[in-house]
Amino acid sequence: MTRIGVALVVLTLAGVAGVEAQELEPRAYANTPVGMNFLLAGYAFTRGDVPFEASLPIKDAEFTVHSTFLAYARSLEVLGRPAKIDVAVPYSWLSGTAKIDGQSQSREVSGFGDPQLRFSALLYGAPALSLEEFTNYKPDFIVGTSLAVTAPLGQYDSGKAVNVGTNRWSVKPEVGISKTWGPWTLELDASVTFFTDNHDFLGQTLERDPLYAVQGHVIYHTRVGLWAALDATYYGGGAATVDGLQGERSENLRVGLTLAIPVDRRNSVKLYGSIGAITRAGGDFATVGAAWQFRWGGGL
Repeated sequence: MTRIGVALVVLTLAGVAGVEAQELEPRAYANTPVGMNFLLAGYAFTRGDVPFEASLPIKDAEFTVHSTFLAYARSLEVLGRPAKIDVAVPYSWLSGTAKIDGQSQSREVSGFGDPQLRFSALLYGAPALSLEEFTNYKPDFIVGTSLAVTAPLGQYDSGKAVNVGTNRWSVKPEVGISKTWGPWTLELDASVTFFTDNHDFLGQTLERDPLYAVQGHVIYHTRVGLWAALDATYYGGGAATVDGLQGERSENLRVGLTLAIPVDRRNSVKLYGSIGAITRAGGDFATVGAAWQFRWGGGL
């Protein structure tokens, strides 16, 4: 299962919240045979105090988000190293209530979220291999990096505080390492997300500070291809400013579980869930989801 599945929940929530750093995605920098193609589709259910990014007097937010996504990825060889490019498009339905200036208000909206394009590469410890060569490959210590770009193409209403799209670009560089001992793998990733300004937010300009994040995963692999992971991410920063009025800085911890189940040589299913463990500013929500993956090419 490629790294796209859980991250698509982030795309579908990004319009209503500062959740770009909250993804819990194990095996982000695992090696993949060159020339493989991956098609993914999935669904996620999210409910709770979704964290608003605006410096508005929003209290007691309780939203439900039904998210779907479609994504494509391909593994490549770049300068003799394994790499991957993926593109993902989410669609979501959002409904809920919140108090704004002390008055209860409701919002229902659906539409496409902001699409994301990402390029990742393994810089050390993982050679570029064909599917046949990959049979005898044993991972050890790996260093990788990625760059994700999200485009402001999702549904957006400038007169509403809550939207599916964000009406701004974001760029997220990330670096990660992993170490494998037998069936166990430990992963650590660090990232920062930069945002352009949204000049059409309730008739004002919304700016946002960079959002910093680290995540870790303890993964157990089985010989039949099934694997499970215990996941955690800590993120901070990302304070929003609306025409000079700055909102609260995020500083939250989320934990989760992931289970990947092979169906046959071409198909697999991923199940995942996460909750807020420590919440300083928003982010006290729960997510459960499932993703299906179909792979082909590379001699499969």
